[in-house]
Amino acid sequence: MAALRFQERNRYFERLFTDPELLWMGQNTNHLPTPPAVKAAMIRAIEEEEYHKYCPPCGLGELHGLVLQDLGLDGLAVLVTDGGTEALYQRSRELLEPGDEFVTTDPGYLVTNNFARTRGATVIGLPVYRPEQAYRLTPEQLAGAVTPRTKVIYLVDPLNPLGISYDEATMRAFCEVARKAGAYLIHDCTYRDFADAHQLAARFYPERTFTIYSFSKSCGFAGLRLGAVVAVPALVERLTVAQVNNVGSNVVSQRGAIAALRTKAEWFPALFALERRHQAMIKEAVEAVPGCVAPVYPSQANLLAVDVSRAGVHPEAICTALLEQHHILARHAGYHTERFADRFFRVGTTVPTAWVERFCAVFPKVIEALIAVPQAAARARLF
Repeated sequence: MAALRFQERNRYFERLFTDPELLWMGQNTNHLPTPPAVKAAMIRAIEEEEYHKYCPPCGLGELHGLVLQDLGLDGLAVLVTDGGTEALYQRSRELLEPGDEFVTTDPGYLVTNNFARTRGATVIGLPVYRPEQAYRLTPEQLAGAVTPRTKVIYLVDPLNPLGISYDEATMRAFCEVARKAGAYLIHDCTYRDFADAHQLAARFYPERTFTIYSFSKSCGFAGLRLGAVVAVPALVERLTVAQVNNVGSNVVSQRGAIAALRTKAEWFPALFALERRHQAMIKEAVEAVPGCVAPVYPSQANLLAVDVSRAGVHPEAICTALLEQHHILARHAGYHTERFADRFFRVGTTVPTAWVERFCAVFPKVIEALIAVPQAAARARLF
C-alpha cells in the first residue's frame, strides 16, 4: 500500500531530525548552547521525577508572572500551552464559526490558515511582499479588507518569514481598525525578542487582543513545546472551557522556562548580538551573487529572507540543492505563500557561526551550478 501524504511527510522530517550532520537553518530554531542555569533546572526536574504529576491546567503560577513581566503587561491572565501553535489552534477553534472571515498577511504562517478553514471561515490573505510598502501590512490595507464578517485579524509580528515589525503608530492604527470592526486581534509575538523595539497590541486594544508567546526561539525550546496565550481574564476563561491540555503542559519545559526568564538578562544580549552578526554575514554573501538580495535588513526576527527572483533560479530548487548537496536545511517561500512562492527563501540565524560560514561559502556555488543546468533551476518538490 502506498504511503499516505502524512506518512511521507513524517518520514521526510524524521530523516532530517535524525541526521546528526544536518545544518538545521530552515525552521528558525535556536541551536546555540542552552544557558547552564536553564539546563540545570530541567535536569533537576527530571532527577526529582517531578514529571509523575500533572501540572496545574493553566501552568505554574511563577511562570505566569515571569511571562507578564517579560512582556511588560499588567492585569492580564496567562494560559500556558504546548507550544505557540497549540495556542493559535485553540484561538481559532474557540473564536471562529462558518461564514466568519480570518484576515492575515500573505506571506504568513499558513498553519493558522488551515485552522481557520477547518472552522468554516474564509481566509483573507493581504499581500505584503511589496517593496513599495516596505514588505509591511499598512493600516489602510487592513481597513480596506475588513467587512462585517471579519471575526479575527491575525498579525504575526515580527513576521515569519520576512522579519518586518511595526512601530507604535502603526500598531495603534491596526488596533483601531480591529476595535471599529469588533474583531479579535491575535498578535503572534513569537519573534519579538529579536526586534530592536516591539509594540504590543495588548497595550492599545486589551479587551479583544490575544498575545501569543513562545519559548521556541529565544529560549531554544522548539522540541520542548511550550508557549502561552495572554489576554484579559474573561477571554482566558472562555478558552479554558474546552481546553486541549487540561491536565497541564510539560513540567520539565516549564521549569526550564522559569529559569530562562529569571536569567534572561544574563544570556540573551550576547545571543542577540551574535544573531545580528550572522545576519550581516549572510547578507554580504548573498548580495555578492547577481540577482540576490536580502530585502528586509536588519531582520527583526532570527531569520533572514533572501530574494532570488532576479537570479533565474527557483527558491525551492535552491533549498533542494542546499539540502541534498551540502546538508543545509533552508526554507523555501512555498511554505509561507503560494502567491510569492517563486520569490525568496529564508535561513535561520540563531545557529553556530560555523553553520553560517558554511552557508555563505556554498551559496554562490549552488546558484552558479543551478544556472549552468537550466532544468535543475526549476521548482523541485520539498515538504
